[in-house]
Amino acid sequence: MAYVDLNPVCANMETTPETSTHTSIKKRTQALKSKQPQPKTLMPFVGNLKQNMPKGISYQLIEYCELVDIKGRCIGDIHTSHSPILERLSVDSQQWLTLTTAFEKHFCYAPAAELMMNAFKHHTGHQRLKGMGKAKVILKRGESPSYIN
Repeated sequence: MAYVDLNPVCANMETTPETSTHTSIKKRTQALKSKQPQPKTLMPFVGNLKQNMPKGISYQLIEYCELVDIKGRCIGDIHTSHSPILERLSVDSQQWLTLTTAFEKHFCYAPAAELMMNAFKHHTGHQRLKGMGKAKVILKRGESPSYIN
């Protein structure tokens, strides 16, 4: 998947993966930047769950974006003058670090802003979700971080 998403950059048709026409990473990052859900036409990123694995890719979207960015830099197709992909997508690195280094401590099912966690709770029929209070603190911007969804 990363190979295909990097092809336009490797062919010098585009300068970054997220600007590459006709690639899944462009569709995913456009949704991410506009705070929209990930495109339903693409296999979802479901994280690295241990049980009750939903159908999807065992990565978080942002991890995949970083993988593509790093690979593109290593092979020299993404110029070092471009800022890192988290910066280009306006993803708060401190927020991401907190979520990825202590995920199990703060969340049990779905990390997201309070509004999205309530929707998830309703959709799954749960009475409560571990992490609702932490969502208010860590995800204080109040918007849905679609890179986690």
